[in-house]
Amino acid sequence: MLTQITNLLLQVFVSVIAGACLLRCYLQWLAFNLGSGQSKTIGAYLLPLTNWIVLPFRKIIPSVGRFDTASFIAAYLIILGKVFVLSFLVGAPIEVASLVIYALFDLVDLAVSGLVGLVFASVILSWISAGSQIQYLVSLLIEPLLAPIRRVIPNMGALDLSPLVLLLGLQILQIVLANLR
Repeated sequence: MLTQITNLLLQVFVSVIAGACLLRCYLQWLAFNLGSGQSKTIGAYLLPLTNWIVLPFRKIIPSVGRFDTASFIAAYLIILGKVFVLSFLVGAPIEVASLVIYALFDLVDLAVSGLVGLVFASVILSWISAGSQIQYLVSLLIEPLLAPIRRVIPNMGALDLSPLVLLLGLQILQIVLANLR
């Protein structure tokens, strides 16, 4: 019971903090300005949530082009810490190499789950809140993933099937990751 409670609490903490670090990394990749303009609202939440872990890494790990290495490493280390704690609690032998690889699978799974959530949010917001600031932000985040799909599938007029195709691709990726794990 204690292990299940700890797992739940760690999963929530890790999903929020590591997910925020991954979002920060993705926003930098998209050349998003977190300090002003349209993104000010998300930056007001994202920066305080992640600065405590990202800024120390940023002092020693530079970004590689638009890729925010510090945010990515921070997300990975948070997930790796969760994997180590849970392995210790269940009494599993701690094999560093396997835990490092397992944490990498968890990181990719968290990123894919976040993208699935963004696709759903984009679709729902396009129905109920078209033109709002949050719908605009979610569209900016998901559009780079939908654009290549829209170039391939035929235009159906008002019916956009690209989110469905993206969701199918993401779910297939989750199945592959689960089987590789």
